[in-house]
Amino acid sequence: MYLIAIAWLYVVVIVSVSDDTVLGGLVTFFFWGLGPLALFLWLFGTPARRRNKARREAEAGTASNDSSEINRNQ
Repeated sequence: MYLIAIAWLYVVVIVSVSDDTVLGGLVTFFFWGLGPLALFLWLFGTPARRRNKARREAEAGTASNDSSEINRNQ
């Protein structure tokens, strides 16, 4: 996934540098580069965020179960 992002930024930087004006280059970089790239990374990062959230919730549940078992044994 990051390889695609790096390649896309490379292409957009080359296109932005070859633009006629500085303003045109900046607009090209932001609207053809950073905007779509942020959307791509957000969409394709969703499964990883869900896995991390489920793992954190599972660890939190395990930690609370461990502490309740300790209190019962005392």
